[in-house]
Amino acid sequence: MNPSLSIDSTLGMRIALFTETFLPKIDGIVTRLRHTVDHLQRQGHQVLVLCPDGGIKEHKGAKVKGLSAFPLPMYPELKIALPRPAIRHALEKFQPDLIHVVNPAVLGLAGIYYAKMLDLPLVASYHTHLPQYLHHYGFGALEGFLWELLKAGHNQAQLNLCTSTAMVEELSSHGIERVDLWQRGVDTEMFQPQLATVKMRDRLSQGHPDAPLLLYVGRVSPEKEIENIKPVLAAIPEARLAIVGDGPYRAQLQNHFAGTNTHFVGYLQGIELASAFASADAFVFPSRTETLGLVLLEAMAAGCPVVAANSGGIPDIVTDGENGYLFDPADPQGAITATQRLLAAAGEREMLRAKARQEAERWSWSAATAQLHRYYEQVVAKSGMRMAA
Repeated sequence: MNPSLSIDSTLGMRIALFTETFLPKIDGIVTRLRHTVDHLQRQGHQVLVLCPDGGIKEHKGAKVKGLSAFPLPMYPELKIALPRPAIRHALEKFQPDLIHVVNPAVLGLAGIYYAKMLDLPLVASYHTHLPQYLHHYGFGALEGFLWELLKAGHNQAQLNLCTSTAMVEELSSHGIERVDLWQRGVDTEMFQPQLATVKMRDRLSQGHPDAPLLLYVGRVSPEKEIENIKPVLAAIPEARLAIVGDGPYRAQLQNHFAGTNTHFVGYLQGIELASAFASADAFVFPSRTETLGLVLLEAMAAGCPVVAANSGGIPDIVTDGENGYLFDPADPQGAITATQRLLAAAGEREMLRAKARQEAERWSWSAATAQLHRYYEQVVAKSGMRMAA
């Protein structure tokens, strides 16, 4: 089951994609993966997705091999699938040219193992800043140990991809080798400014469409630091906050925001989500642990001005004062000042909306996937040269 010495790109590649999370789960990683799989299949490649079982057998022509899994106690929405012999059978039947492991943690370790066992080229990608997450779950003392585990896994790969320059630098500084950038992508056809509606604004604001409307979209979990939006509401008492998404921290946050103008909306998808972005006055994003922050690009594509922490991969997307506002997350007044500035100047806000949309239009999923395919070809070619030698 050795890879070919050369792959005829006109025939397409066969890619086995190992991921710890996939549909029907909703998050930024799944969004990137489903668009990637869709565009790879459109371009004539074949993808086999190996993931925790979510009841899905196929996505956009790609086969999905769901493996029985159990929920993570601290985060029941996340399911853990353990490696098992059925994986080898699926790989031998599919005959991949390459294995790509996404955030290798448990199931991804099987991808690393079988890449070695079957002598297949291996690509790994890093999407979740797990060492930083530990601090939000009370396990900060394990950060050094986790970096060693990540280094041991990722350094098995011929190429490690990150979705922001900050993460490229972070992984390299911790001894992870052969690191490169996988460019951002966003669905600019789905997320558009003209989807703003009074009806959605009324829904998000709970019947106060004329009030300043702040929006958060994403996982409702401790590492997102959503509680830090509460002082912004206190400083702008006429504002309303809509929190779109769900997660293990929802009950605690509902208690934290009790008595404020906050609406926990739950999940929105498709046109409803796009309309929510387009209908808000500001997208407020306090997280300091983002490897990219895909929801920021979605907000910008919808023309929603962004107020975000100057941390992680966010500065790759947001240029302060041009297409959004960045604030120092260590400054308790940072988010307040930035949001007040945004809401105070209607003319400047319209300029930010236009510039945000322009930035998003530079980053299509087709371009991001074409870049990924070029990486795949390079890894397979180098592997073939080693075998020929």
